[in-house]
Parts: sequence; C-alpha cells; structure tokens
Amino acid sequence: MHNNLPKIYYFINEFDQNHIRKLNKNIALIYRNYEKKVDEKLIKQIKKFCKIQKRKLFLSNNLKIALKLNLDGVYIPSFNKNIRLKNYSYKKKFIIIGSAHNIREIKEKEKQGAQAIFISPLFNKKKKYLGLNKFRNLSKFTKKKIIALGGINQKNIKKLKLLNIYGYAAINLFDNAKKKAPKKLGA
Repeated sequence: MHNNLPKIYYFINEFDQNHIRKLNKNIALIYRNYEKKVDEKLIKQIKKFCKIQKRKLFLSNNLKIALKLNLDGVYIPSFNKNIRLKNYSYKKKFIIIGSAHNIREIKEKEKQGAQAIFISPLFNKKKKYLGLNKFRNLSKFTKKKIIALGGINQKNIKKLKLLNIYGYAAINLFDNAKKKAPKKLGA
C-alpha cells in the first residue's frame, strides 16, 4: 500500500542540523512543539534540509500547514479527535500517521485515515505504561502498521524484536546520541 512509509521516527521540537545529519537517513522527522505556534519559516527550513538529506518530514497536529507546505505527511496525536481529516484532498504520497493509547483511540486513528498507528507508551515508566504483553494485545485491534513509541532506549531496543511491529519512534534514544560519539544511529 504505502511502501514509502518510514520505519523509524524521531520527534523533534527544535532544529539541530548537526545532530540530525549524524543520524541514519532512514529516520523520518516529526516536528512537534505544542508550546509554540507553528513557525512556517522554520518548517520550510527543515523541509529544505530533509529534501537534501532525502529524509521524510511530518508535522504534528497541523494538517493544513502540512498540506500547504507540501510535507511528506502529518502526525495526528491521540488527543486530536477530528474525524473530518478525510474531507481534505491529499497528494498521492501524503502520509497520515497517528498515535493511540487504547482501543477507542486506535479506531479513531483508523477513521482519520492513518496508514500507521503509534501505540504508546510501551516502556515509559514515568507514567502508566503498557509493557510488552498489553502492547501486543492492543496491536491486535487493527490491521494498520504498528509503530512502537514510548521509553525506547539503548537498553530496551532489542525487546522490540519480540513484537510484531512495523517500526518504532523515539525521542530520548536519538537525543542521547547527541551526548555520545558521532555514529549513525538507527537502521
């Protein structure tokens, strides 16, 4: 269906070219900053950088700007319940991805037209988290591609092989790479 759907995603809220350049080019970026109004000039700058890097760029929770700026797609967070997303016309390769924490939200993302659903939180122990068994059970409620999200780090990334997932998304896994020696992360 969508063979252009990335398998690895990195959530960013700022644009650090030097850091992103060190990451594997297969890692797609999701720009997500809910504390600031979307800066179209910054998004255009990130888009230009991503085009040079041959990296996909998604904008979180702003379909209109993602379409206007001709981005690769949009990320719809679990709190966005707007089902009218299907009323828009999209370019053929435009990708809708979204997150869910439970069965109801999985069904909402399906109605919103998501090609992949990020189920979370998998490992994040700060809040209530799913763990491997609950995650596995939740993922059975959809035929969409599943992306694991939440608390993924160097210590637990190998556990992802125990799940029937299409890919994964992370923040700290890639942020922590800033502090270490430069090597290509994610493949």
